Amino acid sequence: MSDEETLRVYAQKARDYEALARPDEYPTLTTFIAALPKGGDVLDLGCGPGLEAARMAQVGLRVEAMDASPEMVALAAARPGVAAQQGSFDDLCAERRYDGVWASFSLLHAPRAEMPRHLAAIARALRPDGVLSLTLKEGQGEARDRLGRFYSYYTEPELRRLLADVGLRVDAVARGSGTGLDGTSSPWLSVLAHG
Repeated sequence: MSDEETLRVYAQKARDYEALARPDEYPTLTTFIAALPKGGDVLDLGCGPGLEAARMAQVGLRVEAMDASPEMVALAAARPGVAAQQGSFDDLCAERRYDGVWASFSLLHAPRAEMPRHLAAIARALRPDGVLSLTLKEGQGEARDRLGRFYSYYTEPELRRLLADVGLRVDAVARGSGTGLDGTSSPWLSVLAHG
């Protein structure tokens, strides 16, 4: 993510965003953890305040976390067991390094035109039979929320197509809705995919 307005919002509201997160309430996180080998290597891509990364570390996974917001990286780096660094989606250049990539409500800040490139980088970063958990807002097009953050929205068929194009197969789909930092409720779509 390199959208300056989105980064500005996260810089100003990092603690507010942290207060909203409830990783123990995410069934998708439990499913993701269960799909990984014990002690596996995981990347939390767009880690935010690092609460999910900390949960993964608590269960014995080796967790690296990356976020474009320095304020979010500082929060994530303070969590036990989390190695956090600042970086954008374009900074992911690892090859066959991770057993899993967790991208929860992060890649939705990337322009739609850039999504194929980002998914290809994730596919390269995964080890054979590696797992991707990807959660986005469900819908169509691109827009800004009430706070000015940039979002791209996806439908299940197009998400399946994008993942298939980079050699990832969808194993499970979950849906829900939630109230975000801007105070509005919106539907989300989460997929678990393997290489």
